[in-house]
Amino acid sequence: MSRAIGIIVVALSLLACAVQLQATRERLFPPSAGDADAMYLRSAETLRRLSGAYTVLAADGYWIRALQYYGGTKQRLQAQTWVPEPPPMLAVPTSDDFSLLYPMLDLATSLDPRFTIAYRFGAVFLAEAYPRGAGRPDLAVALLEKGVRAQPDKWEYMEDIGFVHYWYVHNYRAAAGWFQKAGEVPGAPWWLRSLAATTLAQGGDRQSSRVMWEAIRQSAAIDWLRQDAERRLLQLKALDDIDNLQQGVDAFVRTAGHPPADWLTLVRARMVAGIPLDPTRQPYELTAQGRVRLAASSPLAPLPEEPRQIGAPEAPPH
Repeated sequence: MSRAIGIIVVALSLLACAVQLQATRERLFPPSAGDADAMYLRSAETLRRLSGAYTVLAADGYWIRALQYYGGTKQRLQAQTWVPEPPPMLAVPTSDDFSLLYPMLDLATSLDPRFTIAYRFGAVFLAEAYPRGAGRPDLAVALLEKGVRAQPDKWEYMEDIGFVHYWYVHNYRAAAGWFQKAGEVPGAPWWLRSLAATTLAQGGDRQSSRVMWEAIRQSAAIDWLRQDAERRLLQLKALDDIDNLQQGVDAFVRTAGHPPADWLTLVRARMVAGIPLDPTRQPYELTAQGRVRLAASSPLAPLPEEPRQIGAPEAPPH
């Protein structure tokens, strides 16, 4: 018996060392896409047999690898980006970028089906628009649905699925259905049913988005999720600012017959009190055509593609 335990301990130690050694290797010698595709076991059953009673530890190892892979890929893409990021709806991932993210998350959650952080963080990484994420909301939904199958009373996963449909896919009927389903789970917050009704009737609007991000901010048990929600709320504030400033610029154009040359022109015309700043204290841009935009250098850039109300005309890009 003691010999068997010793063999298991040695095997797990070697597995942990291999994971750490691979992480160090990738930091020093980034692998090519072809090498990366061959690095990982993709069978949860095989890993479960190898890890024995320590499958949760193995799940943690693959979750750490997923974090390293996501962060490293995102950092590499940002280093390659020498022009402003494209609008989220136009950004299309390549066939290789983030290709291992879902398999890693799938392995981690197969080894530990109750791995809440892996489901919820992983869904964000998958759904986030490229190049900040994989740009694959379909895989985010698949991962969260897997979590619901493992824990049918986990209303948070249902809320997250609804949010992916709302924010990233703009499928309001699907979003409303999942919000309603989440609201029917005992212990779920009351506002989920109200949100379901509003989403089904109106589609997307900024106020509904603000309610959802504020709910995520207040309920997040993890700092990263809370900080991401705070950033999203600041982006919504910037969108409000841009709409209000654009009204002032349009009023100037109607009076003067031409766009203002710069913000100082509007200051002198008493249309604005000073150079307008976004919530991170970066000046907003004013184009030669008289359009107000968020500066590409702002920490809030790029602004999200907003969900639109049902029947509302498409807004001009910010």
